[in-house]
Amino acid sequence: MTAHAFLNVECSATGRRWIGPAPEADRLAEAMVQETRLPLPLARVLVARGVQPADVARFLEPQLRDLLPDPRSLKDMEPAAARFLRAVKDREKIAVFADYDVDGGASAALILTWLRAMGRQATLYIPDRIDEGYGPNAPAMQALARDHRLIICVDCGTLSHDAIAAAAAADVLVLDHHLGAETLPAALAVVNPNRQDESGDLGHLCAASVVFLMLVEANRQLRAQGFAGPDLLALLDLVALATVADVAPLTGVNRALVRQGLKVMARRERPGLVALADIARMDTAPAAYHLGFLLGPRVNAGGRIGAADLGARLLATADPHEAAALAERLDALNTERREIELRVRDAALAQAEARGLDAPLVWAAADGWHPGVVGIVAARLKEATNRPAVVIGFAADEGKGSGRSVAGVDLGASVQRVAAEGLLLRGGGHRMAAGLTVARGSLDAAMARLAELLARQGAGTGGPADLRLDGLLMPGAATPGLVEEIDKAGPFGQGAPAPRFAFAAMAITRARRIGETHLRITFGDETGARLDAVAFGAFDGPLGPLLEGHGDARFHLAGRLEINRWQGRSKVQLRLEDAARA
Repeated sequence: MTAHAFLNVECSATGRRWIGPAPEADRLAEAMVQETRLPLPLARVLVARGVQPADVARFLEPQLRDLLPDPRSLKDMEPAAARFLRAVKDREKIAVFADYDVDGGASAALILTWLRAMGRQATLYIPDRIDEGYGPNAPAMQALARDHRLIICVDCGTLSHDAIAAAAAADVLVLDHHLGAETLPAALAVVNPNRQDESGDLGHLCAASVVFLMLVEANRQLRAQGFAGPDLLALLDLVALATVADVAPLTGVNRALVRQGLKVMARRERPGLVALADIARMDTAPAAYHLGFLLGPRVNAGGRIGAADLGARLLATADPHEAAALAERLDALNTERREIELRVRDAALAQAEARGLDAPLVWAAADGWHPGVVGIVAARLKEATNRPAVVIGFAADEGKGSGRSVAGVDLGASVQRVAAEGLLLRGGGHRMAAGLTVARGSLDAAMARLAELLARQGAGTGGPADLRLDGLLMPGAATPGLVEEIDKAGPFGQGAPAPRFAFAAMAITRARRIGETHLRITFGDETGARLDAVAFGAFDGPLGPLLEGHGDARFHLAGRLEINRWQGRSKVQLRLEDAARA
């Protein structure tokens, strides 16, 4: 039997059903309060995450030493670290071949920074997204092998059989996390928690975490030889950035890595991240939000529409002047990327709406859409429709596209099948994201077949996803102290969503539009307590018009609590996500 909707909201302003804590969860939260003296809202958050009262202290203060896996639990780790150390000891020329996204750039920066602390250097090579595409390619690997004894592929390489075979003149190490095939390339070592012959227990790690574990093993081998290695904890800011930007789940060891990495980042010791934070006008201690929405997109901007190596160079540099110049360039590219994305998004949404947003697959394609933004736009379409989405940009008769999926629908497997059937030139990925290349003449047939396969998995059967709420609050209870207590359960992100609370039957005392699409309101209850709220993009949908024209009606409001710091003052506000008439 389906549970009653929370506050009886069956269809909110954004078309969602509100789901609150189950009665059993409420009982467990009350019991946790009695045993731990924690605030009830925090107890509800902990219960929702499966935390037992006896484990509360360990959860709220996760220790990396308790959660970090033994690097040697990953296949090929010991020989990979040993070969890396031999290259360092023998002063061999080393090349680092990295992907062009944040995870690849951070992975490369980890190795370059470690080597610099050891008095060594390496050649950085990042392929151009348009000219070379993702991952190692034979010409680049062959050229690197002529001049280097060791090539380390980070955040790529697991499926690059031909490219790695072309580098036979050098030893190749692969440090990756992408899904592997039944056979591995002819590398000296392939360290990847998502190899077919791995257990999958560490499959949630991003590539930078795999690289970090390799450096942990390298330091351990150095100690066994009587030498001290570089300070690894100082590298965790890079691991945290990559983990959040690559949308890895913030649970288990990932949560501990990000928590510690945020503390390292707050010390402002890495010139590249300092310069990037300053140009992004970050004036508070870093949080996962900043990594995912302020720093990550700027690091990514070089790989999307500029020089592919800019982000990795920024993260690796020790020179504040170089860092400032690179950060300024990346910030400008990010602004350009947003403008390109906005144009493509509007055109893609209009095309998808004309085709129908209730289909199993939402897709759009056109000439000239930049391949660096089609993935972001696909994510926007997916978020707007709660359906798998694919966006394709054509150059001549060949289109390159990206897709994003929803929970429970394996997009990568379906794309691979359509490619195997010959309707796509190339295609692959994983459950939640995929890339593809399609000939113009096959576009409609390929998308129809992909939609058919996705429909078999249940895509297109539901409306907007339910909004899950952690409980009910009154405006007077939303204090800075409560927000700080709740934040101890973070960081929040993929796999660990930020707690959302509802405020019931609130009176809106002020509502004003900010810019073209945002809304700021003040609301309160009969006690006179008031709370500010901001709804970004509210006028892109029905939420903004509904609340702006409230007409003294009362509303249930839902969203995430945050502390708004402005000119030295701190004030709680609600990041408003949804509303319903009371």
